[in-house]
Order: sequence, then C-alpha cells, then structure tokens
Amino acid sequence: MIVRCLFLASCFLLLTSNIRAQVEMNYAKPQEYEIGGIEVTGTKYLDKSVLKLLSGLTVGDRIMIPGDQVSKAIENLWKQGLFSDISINAQKVVGDKIFLEFVLQERPRLSAFRFTGTRKSEEDDIRDKIKLIKGKVVTEDLLLTTKNIVGDYYIEKGFLNTEVTITEAPDATLPNNVVLTIGVNRKKKVKINQVIVHGNEKIQSGKLKRTMKETKEKNIFAPFRNPDVAAKNIISAIAKSDMNGAIDALESHLNENVKLNIFKTSKFLDSKYRDDKTALIAKYNEQGFRDATIVRDSVYKVNDKEVNVELWVDEGPKYYFRNITWTGNTKYTSEYLGKVLGIKKGDVYNQAALEANLLMNPQSTDVSSLYLDDGYLFFDVKPVEILAENDSIDIEMRMREGKQARINKVTVVGNTKTNDHVILREIRTKPGMLFSRSDIIRSQRELANLGYFNSETLGVNPKPNPVDGTVDIEYKVEEKPSDQIELSGGWGAGRIVGTLGVTFNNFSMRNIFKKGAWQPLPAGDGQKLSLRVQSNGLYFQSYNASFTEPWLGGKKPNSLSFSVFHSVQSNGKPKSDITRQAILITGGSVGLGTRLKWPDDFFTAYLEGIYQSYNLKNYPLGALINGQYNNLSGKITLSRNSISDPIYPQRGSKIVASFQTTLPITSFGLRSVDYGDPVSKYKWLEFNKTKFSYSWFQNLAGKLVMNVRTQFGFLGLYNRQLGITPFERFYLGGSGLSGFSLDGREIVALRGYGDNTLTPTNNQGNYTGGTIYNKYSLELRYPVSLNPSATIFGLAFLEAGDAYDKFDNFNPFGVKKSAGFGVRIFLPMFGLLGLDWGYGFDQIPGRPGSNGSNFHFSIGQTIE
Repeated sequence: MIVRCLFLASCFLLLTSNIRAQVEMNYAKPQEYEIGGIEVTGTKYLDKSVLKLLSGLTVGDRIMIPGDQVSKAIENLWKQGLFSDISINAQKVVGDKIFLEFVLQERPRLSAFRFTGTRKSEEDDIRDKIKLIKGKVVTEDLLLTTKNIVGDYYIEKGFLNTEVTITEAPDATLPNNVVLTIGVNRKKKVKINQVIVHGNEKIQSGKLKRTMKETKEKNIFAPFRNPDVAAKNIISAIAKSDMNGAIDALESHLNENVKLNIFKTSKFLDSKYRDDKTALIAKYNEQGFRDATIVRDSVYKVNDKEVNVELWVDEGPKYYFRNITWTGNTKYTSEYLGKVLGIKKGDVYNQAALEANLLMNPQSTDVSSLYLDDGYLFFDVKPVEILAENDSIDIEMRMREGKQARINKVTVVGNTKTNDHVILREIRTKPGMLFSRSDIIRSQRELANLGYFNSETLGVNPKPNPVDGTVDIEYKVEEKPSDQIELSGGWGAGRIVGTLGVTFNNFSMRNIFKKGAWQPLPAGDGQKLSLRVQSNGLYFQSYNASFTEPWLGGKKPNSLSFSVFHSVQSNGKPKSDITRQAILITGGSVGLGTRLKWPDDFFTAYLEGIYQSYNLKNYPLGALINGQYNNLSGKITLSRNSISDPIYPQRGSKIVASFQTTLPITSFGLRSVDYGDPVSKYKWLEFNKTKFSYSWFQNLAGKLVMNVRTQFGFLGLYNRQLGITPFERFYLGGSGLSGFSLDGREIVALRGYGDNTLTPTNNQGNYTGGTIYNKYSLELRYPVSLNPSATIFGLAFLEAGDAYDKFDNFNPFGVKKSAGFGVRIFLPMFGLLGLDWGYGFDQIPGRPGSNGSNFHFSIGQTIE
C-alpha cells in the first residue's frame, strides 16, 4: 500500500510539473477542464488508439486539475508493463479545453537469446518451455518468469542449488532491441543423505522407505556399524524365544546400515517426493491403517550437496473387514460373489486389495471380470462402508447388473499399411457376440504379437448404446516398420563371412502383379517373405528363401510355409582341380500349422516335411569323404505362446516341444546296407530328434522383468548297427552365431565360453557334435526405452549347460556355469541386436582359454 501511494504521488507531482506551465494550479480550488485532444508520442510499434483507450481518458471527458484522473491514466499505462518511462504534458489550454500529450518510452523488444553454462540437449528442452520469440516485449515479468522456468527445470533434475542470471545487452543492429543471455550455474546435484521417519511403531522404517521408489538415500554399506546394539537386540529376542523379534531386529539393523540402490539414484526431486509420500500412506492402508496420515514433513540442507528428509506419521488404529453384504445381484448368489471377492471376515482391511478383487486384478479373477466377460457391459458396483465399529468395518456392495450387451460393429482405425482383414481376423470380438473384456485383452495381445503395430499405443474404444443394448468397438493401432534387413559379418573356418538378408513381415503375394501396390513392395496381407545370401568368396556361398501364409484360405488360422536352400563350402579350388574339396547341401521344406482350441487357444501345432541332400566331394566329414547322403524326415512341433509382447515381454510364457524323425527303413528291411561301408550306411539318414524349450517371463517391479529359460535336445537312433548319424548334431557354446552351418548341425549359444567349445570332440580334438544337451538361463531385464523405433533394454544373466556325446554321459546338474550382463537393441529395420559380456567359471579340458571373459554379439534370438 505504501509503495502504491508513493507511486501515485510521484505520478501526481510529475503531472503537475508538466501541466503547471500552461495551467494556473490552485490546490485549494481545483479547476475543471474538458479534454480537447490527446496526442501519443514516443511509440513505434504500439497502436496509439489502443493506448488512449487503455489510459481511461478520452476526448470530451471532463477532468479536474489538479486531480487524480490523470494520475490514474498513468497508472493504467504502467500496468501494461510495456514502457520504461511515462509522462503527460499539457500542450495548450483553449478556454476550458485542455490538450494533452502522452509521452511514452517503449520497453525494448527481444531480438535473440542465448545460453551459457548449459548443454545442447538441455537448451533444446528449455527453449520449448520458456517460449521466447523474437519481437516479444522484454518486461520484468517476462524476465522473472523465464528465470523461474529455467531454475525449475534444473531443480526437477536434482540441481537444487542452481543459480540463474539473465542479462540484457542492446542489439547494435536493431534499435530498441536487446539480446538476452541466460546464464546457468547448475552446481552439484543435491542428494538425499537420510530419510528419517518418526512415529512409526507398526511398520519398520526400512519397509516404509522401500515404498518410496524415487526418494532414495545415498548408498551405504556398513553392516558392522554398532554391532553391539544389534547383537544385544537379537540375543534379547532369542532369550525370550521370540524368533520373529530376532529376525525383525536383524532386518532393522540391515535396513539402517546397508542401503544399495542399483537402479535408482539418491537425488531429491520434489515432484517425485510428493508421489512417494502418497505411496507411503498407501503402504499403511494396505496393512489396515486406513486413517494413517503424514502429520508434517521437512526437507533441509545437511550441506551444499545433501539434504535430509524427515516425516512424522500418525499411524492410527488397525482395521479389519467384518461383514460384507451384496445388494442388487440376481445373476450370481452373494455366497458365490463372496468367494470370487476372496475377502473373509477378520481379514486386514486393505482398500487396494478390495478394489483390485472387485474391479480388476492381473489374473482377471475379479468380480467385474465375472460380469464383463459375460456381456454385462453396463454392470456397476460400489463398495459402501455402512458401519465402522471399534476396529471393524462393514461393507455393502451395491450392484447394478444391467442387461447383457451384444457387439454391433467392430472397426479399426490407424492402419495405413496393413489391410483391415489381417487385423480383424486376429480380433476375438465379433459382431453378434456378447461383450467380453477378456476377449478385448486377448485381441490386443494378438495385435501386439503381429509385430506390425506399436504395442505401447494400442487402444480400444468401446462405444456402448444403452438404448438397444449394443456396443460398437473401435480398435486403434499405430503402424510401425516391420520389414528387416540383415547386413552383417560373421566368422567361420577362419574367414569373414558376409551376410545380406531381407525379411518382409507384412508381404502381399496377391498384389505382386498389381502395379500400384509396389510402394516399394506389395504389403498389407500379413505374409512373410525372406531372402538371405551368405558368402566369403570362393570358399562358401549360401542361398535361402522362404515364404509363409499365416491364414491359408483366409478363413481359419491355418498356416502354410515353404523354404528352399542351397549352400556350397569348398577349399576354394576350381571345379576342374582334382584337389578340390567341397560339400554341397540342397534342400527344402513344406509345413502346415494350425491354432488349437484345446487345452486352450494359446496352443499351435505345426507339421513339416523336410528333404536335405548332402553331397561330399573329397570332403572329410568324420568317416565320410565322398558320396551323396539324403535326409527325408517329418517334424511335428507343439507350442504354447502367451507372452505379452514379442520384443520386451513382461509376462507370459513360451513352450515349444518338437519331434523330428526319418523312416527307420533298415529296421523294416526296406533297404540293404553294407554296414562296413560308411557311404552305404548313411545314404539315407535314420534318426529321431527330440527338443524342448521353456521360457517364462514375470514382472517383478515396475518394468523390471525376470526371464527363466531351459532347453533340452536329444538325438536318437533306430538301428544300433548304423549308430547315431554324424549329421544333425548339437554344437554348444558362444553366441549361437556361426559363419555358416554345415551338416545340419544346430548351434546353441551359451555365454561366457568360446564358440562351440562345450561340444564333444574326438581323439584328435576335432568337434564331433553332441547327441544330447541341456541349458538353463536366468535373466533380469530392465528397459531403457520401449519406443518402437528403438527398443533398448539391459540385462544381467546366470547361465549353465553342457553337451554330451552319448546318453550315458548325460548329467543334468554337472553343467558349465557362467554369469554376465548385456544389452539388446531392437531396430525395426535390422531386428534384435545384442551385445553380451559373460564370464565362464569352468575350464574346458583340452581347450585352454575357452572360458573366462568373453564378449558375444547376437542377431535375433540366437542367444536364446
């Protein structure tokens, strides 16, 4: 108020000094004048007529001299924040008319601004926030707002001591324009020294602090601090036969003296701190303390680099569920609904568990799912506390079942490449069916697993019509690149092998002759076409092509696949050279697959016919040197896949069991064999191969995921006189990549060891391949980015496995072990790329240096 009075007084004195020369001033008897004219001078960019209106004075107004009307006009103009100086002069007086001149000096305008003390990435973020544009008037409010925004940006990142300065400098090229320099001194990040909780008697401080996911204390590892106090508390509890008390005393000691934050830093962020206070109260609510509150809290500096956080809580009494009653239910009995709810009389009152079991829990075993999966789209239930007596609470479930809703229309929006029929055939919600929430969830999973759409933005928009009891369902998708190119180098036979491959995952064969469909290739029908070439010049060439139609005939999920391949490996000599050594492999396969309905529709079955020809020309392969050897086999694969996402699954599992066999023609006497002649023995291969793999994903906390995997493979025989085929064997160790694959071998990765080094050898130390292997893996995965254009996640692993030359040597627990960490990057154009470091703990006899520290590069799922 004092400042305002001084301001008005100065305006008045300025006015009177300017007007006194033209007007006789009589403070005892003010004189009234009519404004005869108003002239505005000193402005260049502002509209003069608008300024006159803003002043509050207009021609024809009658004003008192001296008086407060002119002072008020000056105040009105100052409020605009557009001027650095304002004065009002009386140009002349004619009779009772006075002619006024507004002399204004505009504030400077912004021509440019720059930063000092910042990083380029930070500058880009700050520019978006401060929204400074050229030509904007530089006011005190603009400078203060800009300073606060920049400061808050760094405070949000944990730089609580950030200093921001803004200096103005005239622009020499533009009059009345300035250049702003925004100087930032971030100083050091402020970290949290301690989080101290007062008033908690029922829940230990360590448990409460663990609920605060973003407000973490700095790392401490001092388990032997104050050992006498810890020992006294533990021994005292044991002496009283209170083992729970002893465990609590030990846990309390470790919580205070061992604090290791692996995935979170201890920086203080005010917005995250507010969220963590809510999480702390939620922890109390889960334990039945529904009245728990944070009475007060304090954040104060310990020094320039650290703060302490203190909270005082009032826990309140612990409550329990007593009577739960149901009203409005006709479809199901109250007893049945009570069983589904899963809350019994005497259970600790837990609002979160009540809402989850009532509305939606991860297993979809809640009350709402019971109704929503049976068409009751308009179902509603509200839990109402009708009585709170002592420590017991009575709940009444007030329900409105409504009538069942049927699906009217199903539409898809957002698909710019994939045809509607490809999407609609994967969707479980069909027109005429009863509405089902579980069908919608399953449909979203199926669309995500196609690999054509961004799983993070998949949306469903039900549009109910209560009048006729129907619902329209709109699925929203966002296309992402799905085609892949492989351009890589590998190592095989002591040489670099180049690979060029392309995979079109959303191909359209029916439009291949349609001119307008080549943009750049026919696409949108969900077919898969893959072409791949490998070569290292004269020594090795390989050509592969495959095609898959996932919905043969377009009516049912029956797939048709076929592939052809041809490869040549030689010693590089020309064909005319008698010293040329070469192996030629030619073959193809045809397969039919179908989705099963039993045991559930996550199961699929796949039947495949395979033919391979191995042609050896002066090429030593075990006891074989020359001749043609044929593999005609059939394979059946039974699999179940319920993972939530093909790139970064957070839940679900994948099970694959397969059995491949040739005809045991020698056992049936259908082929005569000279068992002393290797060429005769293996002219037509006879074997059976059994494989099993299991991969399970479980979300642990946030987006931290655990993946447990196991694999097993066994190569068997039919005729003991033939023995086990030298083809089709297992080679274990390394990254799972090879420069090229010969003799039908299967290469299995095991990190921490060199390529193939866990494979059985002969007396000369040459790899012969295993006939049985097993492998176990445990991974913890955490994402850096789930952006579909570049999905990145890190992992840590434990792994074990081994390969054996015969079943008698098989020991599922006598395995070679390793541990390490790695990173995966999924780029739509190149697929999944991986880099791992592993340490093998067990030495390999005859292979010094095979274990220990090893780096592994992987493409696709070769590591798995």
